[in-house]
Amino acid sequence: MIPAACARAAAPAPAAGGSFRYALNTATLRGYKLPLADQIVLTAQAGYTGIEPWVEDIAKAAAGGTPLSTLKRQCADAGLSVISAIGFAAWAVDDAAARAKGMEQMKRDMDLVAQIGGTRIAASPAGVYKADVKLDLDRAAERYRDVLELGRDMGVIPQLEFWGAAANLSRVDQCLYVAARAAHPDACVLADAYHMYRGGSEAASLRLLSRSATHCFHMNDYPAEPAREALKDSDRVWPGDGIAPLTEILRTLAENRADVWLSVELFNAAYWQRPAPETARTGLGKMKEAVAKMHTAGVIG
Repeated sequence: MIPAACARAAAPAPAAGGSFRYALNTATLRGYKLPLADQIVLTAQAGYTGIEPWVEDIAKAAAGGTPLSTLKRQCADAGLSVISAIGFAAWAVDDAAARAKGMEQMKRDMDLVAQIGGTRIAASPAGVYKADVKLDLDRAAERYRDVLELGRDMGVIPQLEFWGAAANLSRVDQCLYVAARAAHPDACVLADAYHMYRGGSEAASLRLLSRSATHCFHMNDYPAEPAREALKDSDRVWPGDGIAPLTEILRTLAENRADVWLSVELFNAAYWQRPAPETARTGLGKMKEAVAKMHTAGVIG
């Protein structure tokens, strides 16, 4: 086990025009197969001030006898905010019975997130991502509003997430439409550099995300090869090591006056051959370098 003691990380400096804070999406550590308590320690020791765990790991901790109140206190003592969580409830499917099960799963997931001090969760295209499914975006908006209302009850805001390779909800514009049609004050979009490219969304599309409509952004990069349509999650690389227009993306978020958590999320097995603390530190360093490059390029204040 990794020692439980860890120092409180220093608060990051704000970006001109907006405010960036740094979090670790624990997918980046997934290959090490660590319990959530150890993931929390690594995240704090690396210098992050936010963590974005997977609901599956929260559930495993609870099933293994770890009180979630203990994990909540561990995060607080380490100076970590639980900025969001990654779950896969099938809330958008057409089949009413399957959707009811998906909503029950979302309720359970939100409860787990709330118990460790989290206030947001991903509302992904789980259940509607395959090519044989045709999702009506107006119906998706109605269902997203239902999830948002559930979130009000649970104290957890569902962020509408897109997956670039999905048959539905694969682009920024589709999520913007669904979020707008939901007509709910908590509607917001969880964007991701890799998924933007994989689904064909341009960086300029982020200009339509207001300060209140974006809270987290998944930071990663991707290589020029293989071709866009052939890219997989495992092809993601560290921010700045690929061809993603990260300077434009970050500048746009800053010009939107957004207060955004930048959360590094990768699934690259090659990185898991390194010591876990090194991998955690590298993610933070790469994000800070990307922000510094954006500053050097100039930001409208």
